[in-house]
Amino acid sequence: MKSVLIILALLSCHHLMAKKKQPNIIFIMSDDHTSQAIGSYGGRLSGLNPTPNLDKLAADGIRFENAFCNNSICTPSRASIITGQYPQTNGVLDLDIHLDTAKQYLPVELKKLGYSTAIVGKWHLHEEPVSFDYYKVLPGQGKYFNPSFLEKGKGQWPKNKVKSEGHSTDVITDISIDYIKNVDKKKPFFLMHHYKAPHDFFEYAPRYEDYLAKTEIPEPSSLYYQPNWGSEGTRGKNDSLINYIGTSISDRHMYRNYNTFFFEDTLSPGPISAHIAYQEYLKRYLRCVKGIDDNLGRLFAFLKEEGLWENTVIIYTGDQGMMLGEHDLQDKRWMYDESMRMPFIMHYPKGIDPGMVSDLLINNTDYAPTMIELAGGKKPEYMQGESFINTLQGKEEVDWRTATYYRYWMHIIHHYVPAHFGVRTKDYKLMFYYGKHYLPESEFSKHYWGKQYFGIERETPHTWEFYDLKNDPQELNNRYNDPEYKEIITQLKAELKRQREELNETDVNYPEIQAIVDKHWND
Repeated sequence: MKSVLIILALLSCHHLMAKKKQPNIIFIMSDDHTSQAIGSYGGRLSGLNPTPNLDKLAADGIRFENAFCNNSICTPSRASIITGQYPQTNGVLDLDIHLDTAKQYLPVELKKLGYSTAIVGKWHLHEEPVSFDYYKVLPGQGKYFNPSFLEKGKGQWPKNKVKSEGHSTDVITDISIDYIKNVDKKKPFFLMHHYKAPHDFFEYAPRYEDYLAKTEIPEPSSLYYQPNWGSEGTRGKNDSLINYIGTSISDRHMYRNYNTFFFEDTLSPGPISAHIAYQEYLKRYLRCVKGIDDNLGRLFAFLKEEGLWENTVIIYTGDQGMMLGEHDLQDKRWMYDESMRMPFIMHYPKGIDPGMVSDLLINNTDYAPTMIELAGGKKPEYMQGESFINTLQGKEEVDWRTATYYRYWMHIIHHYVPAHFGVRTKDYKLMFYYGKHYLPESEFSKHYWGKQYFGIERETPHTWEFYDLKNDPQELNNRYNDPEYKEIITQLKAELKRQREELNETDVNYPEIQAIVDKHWND
């Protein structure tokens, strides 16, 4: 009997030790912070040294080079992160759809594992974040300066509003530091720390006014010249839609361009307009980025001072990428890499070796399963993403995906981007522009965007685009009609069809779109 009691005591001690070793998890996400604006990713902006704190985090941890979202827009991407599911499964196809409160899965699963849970900053999933033990979130998009927050315990949602003073990036960091300082340290904590910046229109803190003021920002060549890029779906027949599709940096777009936004159409038309608008755009954007990186330095220093650094998993990402002038485009939504690719950096001194770089093809449905496994749990069956914990431990993943699926639903709305879907492998990308909104035209008037954007009801051309990313990483040459790639394109179409069916991403509920797909599948 005595020996049995000793064994039980040892098992109990082992259980307590294992529980104690659970890492804290801080999931940091900025809004529209693209990988080409992070120094460690080595893009054209890396020479400006915009993110020294993030670069150090990456050097001491792991940087993922092939992390992608499945829908490059705020609300759907955030829904996929918190549910581990693709849009048609979690129900969030666009910016307007609310995520069901019953589907706030990630904090629920971590609470089961003994975690305190909190979210601070941008939420943008509309309904109250009821599954978190604590929240203090921006209402909607929130304000850059003196933002209000909706705070748990301050009244009934959404009347539980509290005020703050300062720039949102500074204020959000202050709130998170205060939360960590006061959270019960007997339990591990999970914190989603979400910045508003660098979301358009890039209202940076005044202290950054002189940052890059006298610097010439490197420009992408495709801002000015790209004769083989795109298709009729993105340019129109004989370039008939180049003034209509895609918000531009130059004065190309008739309604939405940075000549209009920043300079009220006072710049001379042509290349000079693109150059001046680009310089202004990037400087404002990078000043917001600088504010984020400086605040992360402050947060990281606090964690070290509190003795929390070694046992805390830190994840840094953006909710999607961002077009920074490539193809003379701004904003996101596109399946082009600058928009689709997410930065993804992980740091965990106790579990991730420094200096790791991975080309594993991951997407935002994988983040929740991976965090759950890091916390000692197991991926729930209802999540469609997969854990890549083996990669973090320097091991091979078994039967990992070779292509990742993407779909943008909000045809023309906001930035005149046509609806499209496709797949990306490590070496190739295939996309189809079906060019039609998923809602019937009779529904448009019920939405705020119904009369704001010209031509929402029109179908844009239905075309395919294919890019050889190994030989054309900037996606400048659409090779869809090149006979050399016929076999590869056939294989990618088969993979695209398979994933649409496997992931519940077909158009069975949208017969008019399915008819377009069927008609043009073999074009």
